[in-house]
Amino acid sequence: MKKTLIATTLVATAAAGTTVLVAGPASADVERRGTCAGATYELNVDRERGGYDVDADIENARAFSQWTVAVRHNGKVAVSRTLKADDEGELDLDTFRKNTRGKDTFKLTVTPAGGGACSVKVSVA
Repeated sequence: MKKTLIATTLVATAAAGTTVLVAGPASADVERRGTCAGATYELNVDRERGGYDVDADIENARAFSQWTVAVRHNGKVAVSRTLKADDEGELDLDTFRKNTRGKDTFKLTVTPAGGGACSVKVSVA
């Protein structure tokens, strides 16, 4: 039954002229978390398209609080922004970085306004 359903779905999709793309798992999917000023921050690095999708998230921060969020790639600042948390205490910063030779190291530093910096580091080969 499953084989017939899958074959029927594939034939129907092909007949309709629709392109179906299936994404496989990323080669590198690394995640690190920490806490800072009562909030949880996370650095997620996914290998995509010859480089890395780098995602920095903060959750459970004070609503509308201001944070400086910086991502470094191999010691160089890739992106740095001062952001304001939304009404649910969340904020997000994404960037794409090209793969470099050897190991790639990413460091996320989050700093709440008037507070101390907190950071986490991820290395991928």
